[in-house]
Amino acid sequence: MMAPLTLIVAGDPDQLTGGYVYDARIVAALRARGHRVEVVGLPGRFPVPDDLARQSMARALAALPDGARVAIDGLAMGGLPEEIAPHADRLVIIALVHHPLADETGLDDSTRRHLHDSETRALALARRVIVTSAWTARGLDRFGVEASRLRVVEPGVEPAPLAASALDLESPGPRRLLCVATLIPRKGHDVLLEALSGLRESDWTLEAVGSHARDPAHAARLFSAARRLGLEERILWAGEQDAKGLAAAYHRAELFVLPSRYEGYGMVVTEALSRGLPVLTTTGGALVDTLPTQAGLAVPPDDAAALAAALATWLDDAELRRRLRRGAREARHGLADWQQAGDRFLDALDDLPGKAPR
Repeated sequence: MMAPLTLIVAGDPDQLTGGYVYDARIVAALRARGHRVEVVGLPGRFPVPDDLARQSMARALAALPDGARVAIDGLAMGGLPEEIAPHADRLVIIALVHHPLADETGLDDSTRRHLHDSETRALALARRVIVTSAWTARGLDRFGVEASRLRVVEPGVEPAPLAASALDLESPGPRRLLCVATLIPRKGHDVLLEALSGLRESDWTLEAVGSHARDPAHAARLFSAARRLGLEERILWAGEQDAKGLAAAYHRAELFVLPSRYEGYGMVVTEALSRGLPVLTTTGGALVDTLPTQAGLAVPPDDAAALAAALATWLDDAELRRRLRRGAREARHGLADWQQAGDRFLDALDDLPGKAPR
């Protein structure tokens, strides 16, 4: 039986963004195997921490007994090396990195350099670094993380029914596009709007599922751009949805679109594939590895013209739509589930070094 594990995350553990969903699914998989896992959500501001974040991390670590295993999500860990360092020798610290903090879109140079330095120092305190994609693993050498400390544990998927369109029964009316992504700059909604603005003569609708609250100013700019471009009547900004609402959105969609500038994995891509939905995404970050070629189309990130061309081709070519649906149904059968991901996570906790390499 694995020793008890504490998982520390930034803020509310029940948030529905990709990283938090990954953490929750891994915890559920470990508990299903009979392992004890406690989840601690830290109040405060992250990843550039305020005093409350610093105090809450220090208290959470101080409360753990000597020798305890603690996995710290990268959003909470990367900005707090000074608070973690006093506990690095007495605790077994595991870093869980979804993507490096400095790779977030829209950072100024000073913040990017600060986050790179801070996360480098924080990762030096971890005996094991678990990442969610081989892409992220390949890039952590620039943070001083040796391959011997790295393990890759890709996300799983929940079993899901096929979307209605996956049965090759196209209904009349507009082609139904779906994007599931928090409204933040990295997700590329602005690029998607620009691409769609050139396709006003085509028959389509877009449902955009994702929180408006993470970056309200950016969300407001997107809503304004949609109005300015004359797309307001064809886009539903659905906000964050619970599991039932999200499942319904997937079920009625015909093409899943993720225009991200960068992803550390792109869990929503495999979630779409689990329903037999073809995907149009970018090659930003780990997305270049996440989407099987037979199941969708990929364009360079931040390229509205390429995205528009791919969308136009999909909208106009019924045979392409059928071929990509077949590819998505085939890819569906090769997806790992969350119990398999949990088993790989357990494997990553084996043979931990006696000390961090500082």
